[in-house]
Amino acid sequence: MVREAKQEDLQGLLQLYLCLHETAVPEESERLHAVWQQILGDPMHHVLVYEAGDRIVSSCVCLIVPNLTRGLRPYGLIENVVTLDGFRGRGYASACLAYAREIAIENHCYKLMLMTGSKQERTLEFYRRAGYNAADKTGFVQWL
Repeated sequence: MVREAKQEDLQGLLQLYLCLHETAVPEESERLHAVWQQILGDPMHHVLVYEAGDRIVSSCVCLIVPNLTRGLRPYGLIENVVTLDGFRGRGYASACLAYAREIAIENHCYKLMLMTGSKQERTLEFYRRAGYNAADKTGFVQWL
């Protein structure tokens, strides 16, 4: 089942992020909880989770960004697409991306974008099947 993350999902989400590029779960701190509250309180910031049984097995983040072009229509950004290793290939991340697409449509976004650092063909094909293409834009990153 895909749904928006709730207050009590923080630890499950942080564990899931270990399958991305994280090497450790952040320590419990006021800052950690302040950031989590900021995310949960922002109506334009959607943390989507796929729950199988009693655990979060997949997730993505969908941000809706206000915009002064394209008839004042916002655009959507997708980030942190991840599925637990033992749960990949079951459609969970696809379901999260489909939910994000619905959020973007409901918010009248004119486009939805994502970037991946993966060079693996199976990952790139996954995004193509989800409706994304690498031909329309060129992505650049400046690490800070």
